[in-house]
Amino acid sequence: MLGFKNFIKEEDAIGVVELILILVVLIGLVLIFKNQLVKLVNNIFKTITSEAGKV
Repeated sequence: MLGFKNFIKEEDAIGVVELILILVVLIGLVLIFKNQLVKLVNNIFKTITSEAGKV
């Protein structure tokens, strides 16, 4: 029974490590593609602004 409880606790720690790794990868991708993302968001907002004026 103790072995099972330890296994469950160990799995929770692995989940936290996986979550941290996923966040690190996402932050890295944002930093790598920052310029492209900024241009994309600016273009989207320009399109929304120009299309809102037509309504």
